[in-house]
Amino acid sequence: MRQKGFTLIEMMISLFIGGLILGGVMFTYIGMKVTTKDTMTIGELQDSGRLAINIMQRDIEQGGFWGTYYDDSFTAANTQTLANPGGDCFEGLNNGSFPDLASASNFRTIYAKEASSTSELNCISNPIAGTDILQIKFLQGEQLTVDGTTNETQAGQNYFVAEQERAQFVRDVVDAGALNINATVWPYSHHVYYVSEQTYKVNNKNITVPALMRKRLVGGNISTETVMEGVENMRFVFGLDTNNDSRIDIYKSIGDMKHSDWEDRKGILTVQVFLLIRALQEDPGLKLKNQTYTLGEDDNKRQLTFNDSYRRTVFTTTIRLNNVGSNLWRI
Repeated sequence: MRQKGFTLIEMMISLFIGGLILGGVMFTYIGMKVTTKDTMTIGELQDSGRLAINIMQRDIEQGGFWGTYYDDSFTAANTQTLANPGGDCFEGLNNGSFPDLASASNFRTIYAKEASSTSELNCISNPIAGTDILQIKFLQGEQLTVDGTTNETQAGQNYFVAEQERAQFVRDVVDAGALNINATVWPYSHHVYYVSEQTYKVNNKNITVPALMRKRLVGGNISTETVMEGVENMRFVFGLDTNNDSRIDIYKSIGDMKHSDWEDRKGILTVQVFLLIRALQEDPGLKLKNQTYTLGEDDNKRQLTFNDSYRRTVFTTTIRLNNVGSNLWRI
């Protein structure tokens, strides 16, 4: 019995059509894979930027708030202080973790500078040059309950005891019996944010990435912690009230800030934050490599140009110090 099969031409046509279909499927798969990778990378950049800003925002918003202590400065007549810890973060007069009551200068509750050396603020090693450093001291959270039945203070922690015209910086459990009837107790913090490179081992391979770092006062010591990987650059611009009318009169970058600006704890009303966020790994498929990113719109704006395969994006926000100026705070 004679059997029929495909001719050579039919086989070639079938293979050609099959190749076209397979090529289309592969092209679609590769396109979807690239799109998915791009979407994931962009999502990671968005998450990193938002989280880094939110963490700093909580601290900055508390700046200028000293509970129920209403005096304009900390002096030997109205303040009981603590000794600054070893390895403390400070620069200039009266800028340590705790007030220097012998200093003629006001206690600086907020301070910033641009990193230019391998050692900054006497506590930071190898910050990325050309990035800003922010130092802030503040009361965090809500006031604590300290009375005959409940005591929310703990050993090894720093606290601020506030009265209208008297302040105390104390450590460890606060003695409820030693408090005046109108005294309030608050957790006290000193944080310093900066950008540095960190090296991690992934799949037996060392990778170096930029990261937002933080120095933090813990008890009588300064600790170091990583806040967020991928933060490559950071810049701050300050909105100042120079005539005590609770309105912003001028915006200043770090290079324009004077000693008197830092010492006026009621004069800084806002902080503009600019973050450049970078992907942790290079993207070989990135076509636009020569890109410029601008941090700020003022005369001293920082422009950064890169010629590599990392994806980047800029985040910015303006944070107001809610407890500075008059009760009718306004811009």
